[in-house]
Amino acid sequence: MPHRYTRFLKTLVIALGLAIAPLIAANYILANYAVTQARTEMKAIAERYVLRAEKAIGDAVSVLQTLHQQGHVTCSADDRRAFHAGLIEAPFVQMIGVVNSGGVMICNVPDQPQQGRQVLPVLQADSPLVGIGMRDRVYEGTRVALVSWRIGTGNRLLAEISPVAIAIDPGPEYLRAHRHVELRLGDGVTWLRSGEYSNINSREGESELVVEVASEKYPMLATVSAPASAAANLVRDLKVVAAIASVGFAILFVAVSVWFSWRPESEAEDEFVQAIRRGEFIPYYQPVMDIETGRLRGCEVLMRWQRPDGTVISPGAFMTFAETSGHIFEMTRQVMRKTRDEVGELYFQNPEFKLSINLFAGHFEDRQVIEDITEIYGGSKIAFQQIVMEVTERQPLSNMDTARKIIAEMQAIGVRVALDDVGTGHGGFAYLQKLGIDIIKIDKMFIDSLGTDDNSTTIVDTMVELADNLGMGIIAEGVETMEQIERLRELGVSAAQGYIFAPPLPAKLFIELAQALSGGRTTALPEGMGKALVA
Repeated sequence: MPHRYTRFLKTLVIALGLAIAPLIAANYILANYAVTQARTEMKAIAERYVLRAEKAIGDAVSVLQTLHQQGHVTCSADDRRAFHAGLIEAPFVQMIGVVNSGGVMICNVPDQPQQGRQVLPVLQADSPLVGIGMRDRVYEGTRVALVSWRIGTGNRLLAEISPVAIAIDPGPEYLRAHRHVELRLGDGVTWLRSGEYSNINSREGESELVVEVASEKYPMLATVSAPASAAANLVRDLKVVAAIASVGFAILFVAVSVWFSWRPESEAEDEFVQAIRRGEFIPYYQPVMDIETGRLRGCEVLMRWQRPDGTVISPGAFMTFAETSGHIFEMTRQVMRKTRDEVGELYFQNPEFKLSINLFAGHFEDRQVIEDITEIYGGSKIAFQQIVMEVTERQPLSNMDTARKIIAEMQAIGVRVALDDVGTGHGGFAYLQKLGIDIIKIDKMFIDSLGTDDNSTTIVDTMVELADNLGMGIIAEGVETMEQIERLRELGVSAAQGYIFAPPLPAKLFIELAQALSGGRTTALPEGMGKALVA
């Protein structure tokens, strides 16, 4: 398959992944939010039903207790007037009467024909003081509740609670048409059943949300259930917006991938070749500081593409192409030559300075990199002992044995080797064991959460201890705050680099910075240097 087709398919897959992944994540987050919110709303519904039922029962008990205490427990005219006054005090009580020991109504207010029908169970010796029961009459799914109060004559006072007392319809609109509510007494008797949804008419295989709330005062339980699909109504519009946004991103990503993949290969290739021929790939130098003494230890060399119009392009825009096309080898040689020419004198005057240069996995497949180092730096003002070659853990080495031999040759001539991005890539600590590394560099990922994440602190502490035990140096990357510096000092790290000291600098600014620091002058530092730079 032609290279452009392969590149197009890869970029297309990446583009679709970048578009689809946020949609999947958004749907997952919204769905979980909807279920959580629905459960919260359903619990509030159940609690309102329980509170209303408790209030209605409590009012009925209070009225009956007052009548008993005042001696209004017969069917006399005076007691019937007291019953009528009790109805006014308890608006949800619609009838008060007297029931005999057989459970038959003797009299009631207002008068209702009872025809000698039993309304309560026969009074037993161990019957409770207060009883709660139901009549068969139903109003919109709510039965008429009865509350009885036992009196010393063997009779009982009786209060009939109106179904309107708990015939409420609480809850948000998106749940109201789907939820099902049941209010049951402790013996399983249903007081209220409201709503259309039930297990019988739910869609096959659909999950169900169920929330239960028990009364703390009476043997009563409210259950609210709804299909999980009802909760989705809450975030339906947001899911549509997320889908539209993802489609838009997908179209954008695919368009960009098509443009990058299908533009004439010669155009991209020729542009890169011309840039290499014109020497447009240049080194930028990021200082490495001793955070114990404030002295400069050297720098890491980072590659930049400086276009003829003066614009500077970061490595993220060209490094992948440079590595896959094989141009990275010549680009690295050019950068090494420029470092020799630009900072050779500085390093000759400061033999303790170290110069770190990044290599990629392909450099460790043959001895060419050894020949490049000896040809460029041999006899120059930068000694081999001042050079550090960094191998990243983010890219797998194809042949560990070959890589180990090449690293051994570097170390034989005095060049040290650092392992970059430790703990973030393919090799893990196996690289430290098998490659004979001299220096490990703590990735910015662990530095960012240092002091706020115990795991990151533990990992950094482990790296420091490992480096000490193996006799290796250690450098922290991506340091941006004074708190991080203090924490690194506490953990035993003495070397660091990051924007708190300085960003990657062109040669002129780096040399000025180095001269200012080595001369002990902080007032003459180039503009924009980090506040953490001290003499």
